[in-house]
Amino acid sequence: MNAGAPAAAPAGARPPRADRGARRARLAVAFLFLANGALFANLLPRYPALKDDLQLSNAAFGAAVAAFPLGALVAGLAAGMLIRRFRSSRVAVAGSILTGVGILLAGIAPSWGTLAVALLLAGAMDAVTDVAQNSHGLRVQRLYGRSILNSFHAVWSIGAVLGGLMGAAAAGLGVPRGAHLALSLLVFGSLTLGFLGRLLPGPEPVASAGADATAGPGPAPARVPAARYGILAALVLIAASGSVVEDAGGSWSAIYLSDALRAPASVAALGFVALTGAQFVGRLAGDRLVDRFGQRAVARAGGATVAAGMGAALLLPSVPGTIVGFGAAGLGVATLVPAAMHAADELPGLRPGSGLTIVSWLMRVGFLLSPPVVGAVADATNLATGLLVVPLAGIAVLALSPVLPARIRRAGS
Repeated sequence: MNAGAPAAAPAGARPPRADRGARRARLAVAFLFLANGALFANLLPRYPALKDDLQLSNAAFGAAVAAFPLGALVAGLAAGMLIRRFRSSRVAVAGSILTGVGILLAGIAPSWGTLAVALLLAGAMDAVTDVAQNSHGLRVQRLYGRSILNSFHAVWSIGAVLGGLMGAAAAGLGVPRGAHLALSLLVFGSLTLGFLGRLLPGPEPVASAGADATAGPGPAPARVPAARYGILAALVLIAASGSVVEDAGGSWSAIYLSDALRAPASVAALGFVALTGAQFVGRLAGDRLVDRFGQRAVARAGGATVAAGMGAALLLPSVPGTIVGFGAAGLGVATLVPAAMHAADELPGLRPGSGLTIVSWLMRVGFLLSPPVVGAVADATNLATGLLVVPLAGIAVLALSPVLPARIRRAGS
């Protein structure tokens, strides 16, 4: 879930106090993020049974799961146009409901093809929802005059943990997938629709209508130094490394714990819950850590945590150790995507918003490639070998972290 940095207030200026409408809108946006995290997370603990029911190999299952990020990659660039035409509030709510519909269809899919198409729809709608809810969150943030966007992303993590626990409970109790996911859609969809009236009214400001609308009329430099493109590529890889780790927790943790380590369904879901819960903790502390130590140092520590935590879990396999390993991975990647986006947004020589847009869009390639690659490696060897992609992503972050700034450049400095 991603967006650029807020505009800084003049030095010494006191931010305006948010009025009641802004506070109501903030609550509504927070619920949009909560629902977005919970809807998809409800499906993840049901993946092992879904894979078994459809009799899919690891490679076939990974290819089907890759349809979700493929749909996101295809639809992501259309989000700005939809927001400008229909407003971010309406697009976010409609996208949330349609995401839930796609997830429900995936849960009751009778074949590989139906599963892939349903996940393609869910991924496309999730990408549109992601941009729309962040766009509306930025509108609310401008009324506050200070940064509140990180709190929305922390709430998303709460929603993902909630959804994962709901899915784990449903799997443990033997609730049919269709009934479970229909109830999830009914609860989160109806409540999301109920919050529509609390979102900000009026037409969409151009500056919040999607990242492609931020490229203002100012002239672009005639030439951009080649080194800038190298830095931008490294930032994309840092963001993609974070997405690969997130995908491993979402797509494979339950399957690895249940198939390789023989954990029951309710316990197998805790790998994803641990990753997302630790990511939430990291996001809560992330702003303070970055302010104190800088993005580069925090990213290095995060990469080392991912590599050491999951490396040890795969080297010495056990159910508790693997759950802790996924938790360490979630903690390690908590600040990576925001750090890469912030650094890209401030790259000199690019139009405003261009670096942010490129990183936001291309990082989804990590979500697209990771499931089939891990699945193919797992079929050729075993799933533990396929999951080596997680510690390797941590090592990649360690190697690429020098492109991140040592300290955040503040307004007027």
